[in-house]
Amino acid sequence: MRIWALTALLLCAVPARTQTDDSDDAAARFDRMSEQEKAQLRERLRQFKALPLDEQARIQANIARWRALPPEEKARVRQNLGAFQRLSPDERQRLLGQWREFQKLTPEQRQDLRQRMGEYLRANPERRRQMMENLREWRSMSREQRELMRQRLRELRERRGK
Repeated sequence: MRIWALTALLLCAVPARTQTDDSDDAAARFDRMSEQEKAQLRERLRQFKALPLDEQARIQANIARWRALPPEEKARVRQNLGAFQRLSPDERQRLLGQWREFQKLTPEQRQDLRQRMGEYLRANPERRRQMMENLREWRSMSREQRELMRQRLRELRERRGK
């Protein structure tokens, strides 16, 4: 969590850049900052330098990926970050927990989840309602019931494939 927050702070410290000329370098931007902004930036730099080298490299790679994003994607990320920051602390913790669970999934499971979420987002309201009802029903099942349902679905797919 600390690393994620530090990365977000570093990214937010870099002002949104539209077309700038070559003379607008880091030193010039630093000179235009207030003393409070300079102090905050120095503190973030101190925290960054205190991190292990592998963490520093990971953050630098994230910043490089950020800089390579097209402006529309950067705007979307900023919008999402703003929405996250407006959440209550409990909602943020719940969302971070879900993110950690997502990170534990295999690449195939992540792709499957992304595909299913895309289907949900493209569905009409009635289909979404039905999908949510199916999810509630699935969650109410015992582990054994869910495994039995998975087995039946596998068998059904095998029969269709033959």
